[in-house]
Amino acid sequence: MPTSEALTARALDILETLVAFDTTSRLSNLALIEWVEAYLDGHGVPHRRVPNHDGSKSNLIASVGPAVEGGVVLSGHTDVVPVDGQAWTSDPFVLTPKDDGRIYGRGTCDMKGFLALALAAVPGVAAADPKKPVHLAFSYDEEIGCLGAPDMIAVIARELPRPALVVVGEPTMMEAVRGHKGISTFTVTVTGKEAHSSQTQLGVSAIMEAIPLLASLKALAARLEADADPASPFLPKHATLTVGLLNGGTAGNILARECSFQFDLRCPPGQDPLALLAPFRAEVAALDARLKALFPQAGVKIVQRSGTPPLSPEEDGVAELFARRLAGDNGPARVVPYAAEAGQFQEAGFSTVICGPGSIDQAHQADEYVDRVQMERGGAFMARLIDWAAAGE
Repeated sequence: MPTSEALTARALDILETLVAFDTTSRLSNLALIEWVEAYLDGHGVPHRRVPNHDGSKSNLIASVGPAVEGGVVLSGHTDVVPVDGQAWTSDPFVLTPKDDGRIYGRGTCDMKGFLALALAAVPGVAAADPKKPVHLAFSYDEEIGCLGAPDMIAVIARELPRPALVVVGEPTMMEAVRGHKGISTFTVTVTGKEAHSSQTQLGVSAIMEAIPLLASLKALAARLEADADPASPFLPKHATLTVGLLNGGTAGNILARECSFQFDLRCPPGQDPLALLAPFRAEVAALDARLKALFPQAGVKIVQRSGTPPLSPEEDGVAELFARRLAGDNGPARVVPYAAEAGQFQEAGFSTVICGPGSIDQAHQADEYVDRVQMERGGAFMARLIDWAAAGE
């Protein structure tokens, strides 16, 4: 069996390759997928793609070991967030170890470090005469709303022998996390009618009409904060709503033809985002009707871009107990405020836990890094995973 040190070294070599692929969500991930496929072919591991609608991106599913129930799914996303406008001190797409023990590069912690560890374990699992399989599930477009995973999860549920559990390797400092908030994202587009700004009777400003909608969302965010459950394990303890993008207008002296904004609503388990937004959607509908009565081409449209369910904590969950055992984790129960694909796996009926190298504090930042000690802990996790597969417990 490979040692944890050998697994760590192999994972770092793989991580260097994975980081070199620019898989920013706006781009294709196929070059990375093709490299992974070639790697798996070299170890005799079967795999299949689950592509998006036009084939420009793809999920990848692979199974190491026998086609029997009770396996473990190691899941992670291949896409990364942009580096545009960030002040990096090294090339973000070149893996850069430094003397402080940190290993820099886009995606090192979120979450190519975990993908590298999972791939590093493949030869060991394959050579161990495994009694239970280890499945790899690599997705696309997680960073823009967990858009790719649902099709992949459906294939796993429909076509694979039923796995016992799923480990989603988002950065948790290699500690087991049992819950996360859900996220729903929306775009609101207000369409007005352009006119000279001195002749307001001839048009309608989309920006001016958007302001009350934005005020309503700000008020809802304040109510959600005021209604925080003191017993909630999440931080912050309440559902959060933020407007992240706002665009509109042509010139300062023209009534704006269009104003659009995007917002996200992050809810802990037990809160329904659509129910919370019902009054706002009614306000949108009323404004749409009023603007159309003034000018037929005007109006308001709200579009839901994504809706990722939360991960609800399982008491004595199979996945959490498994991850704690392999990670050597005897710490307290943990939840995180960010959203992940774990909730989607749970929604499909799989016991799911989050456990991966690195800290979420470094994710999405300039000079993103993973500590080498985290990769070493990940190597130890994978060594124990190989032992588990061989024993078939």
